[in-house]
Amino acid sequence: MSAETSAETSSETSTETSTETTAVTDPAALRARALDALETARRRTALLTGCVEEPELTAQHSPLMSPLVWDLAHIGNQEEQWLLRAVAGQEAMRPEIDPLYDAFEHPRAERPRLPLLPPDEARGYAAEVRGRALDVLEKASFAADGDARLTRSGFVFGMIAQHEQQHDETMLITHQLRKGAPVLTAPAPEPLAAPFDGPAEVLVPGGPFTMGTTAEPWALDNERPGHARHVPPFHIDTTPVTNAAYLRFIADGGYDDPRWWAPAGWAMVREHGLRAPLFWRCEAGQWLRRRFGVTEAVPPEEPVLHVSWYEADAYARWAGRRLPTEQEWEKAARHDPATGRSRRYPWGDADPTPEHANLGQRHLRPAPAGSYPRGQSPLGVRQLIGDVWEWTASDFLPYPGFVAYPYREYSEVFFGPDHKVLRGGSFAVDAVACRGTFRNWDYPVRRQIFAGFRTARDGEEV
Repeated sequence: MSAETSAETSSETSTETSTETTAVTDPAALRARALDALETARRRTALLTGCVEEPELTAQHSPLMSPLVWDLAHIGNQEEQWLLRAVAGQEAMRPEIDPLYDAFEHPRAERPRLPLLPPDEARGYAAEVRGRALDVLEKASFAADGDARLTRSGFVFGMIAQHEQQHDETMLITHQLRKGAPVLTAPAPEPLAAPFDGPAEVLVPGGPFTMGTTAEPWALDNERPGHARHVPPFHIDTTPVTNAAYLRFIADGGYDDPRWWAPAGWAMVREHGLRAPLFWRCEAGQWLRRRFGVTEAVPPEEPVLHVSWYEADAYARWAGRRLPTEQEWEKAARHDPATGRSRRYPWGDADPTPEHANLGQRHLRPAPAGSYPRGQSPLGVRQLIGDVWEWTASDFLPYPGFVAYPYREYSEVFFGPDHKVLRGGSFAVDAVACRGTFRNWDYPVRRQIFAGFRTARDGEEV
């Protein structure tokens, strides 16, 4: 899935675990993993599209987002194209709808005017595709050394599960943007027994580490190939920046002082009259926020959410710091100084559990800063996975040796200075679409996404 030099392959293999190799070559384990990932995603899709009536499924709740019914049929269409047509060689079920659900042919703002499948028909289509896809899964070969590149190690099934979960996160964003009474519920994260009193920052030693992956079987093209990066020493926040810290930036006139803002960010602030993160408002001296239809006081201990890259960058400048680069973020999340190897996750190589991170829409909000001590990195950095996507300073660019696979439109067409990289996932991300190497990207103006940040500064070796 990438053009790898022998040196990169050797280096990456030395940092990946034998348990991963076992999973890649065990057809029964791969089949079970793929089935679980597909079924988990479909349950979530059903929840997100089944909790509102038909008018709200077909409505566009924001010009930034598609109608929910578009996402539903698009999920089925992508699954049909890759699992039924590309893998099984089946004829197209409904070729006439392909253009309607091509994300590059129709911008989101135009999609409500398309002759989309109505909700019941979209559900039936997606269900029929899934039934056939499970038959394909039952017969698939997963040989790690096989010629069928799409099915090797179950990649295409993982790709489709990740695609559906990514659209589930998109639909959850639409739910956050919709007006009206709440329709989604979830328990709150466990409160901290006591406020986090660990160090405010951690020194990450300088030196090389393996960035990206060659061996992770379901990694997407932009995560590949694994390659060596040298990163100078730096300090990084132990936890994401909290609402309380961000409120200090607001109170100090952060939105009124052009010194802290990139020129395009300052223009955005002035044009739209920005005063706080999206969904916040101040009433009678108290800051409130709207969260999935509920209005509540802004919780000071939670990581700040719904800020653009420009807001994150401005806060960092105000604080006398900066946003971490993508390389710094990944080294803080994966590098183990004791062994020199890159882990799959901050805590090690095991898949996430509820003790490690806030993922999978288990909660509808971030956990308090300092949560999940079992999920911390070897150097003690917390909440690098889950809770909030974290803006980095970096543009979205390919790694050395990048090869687009299986289609250019997943990553390659987005490379360049227009998009900034986000890392780590959020409470809205499923574990199948979140790992230490996973890369997200968006325009620096975006505020509706579940994004926060942490800051960094240059460091010196002690």
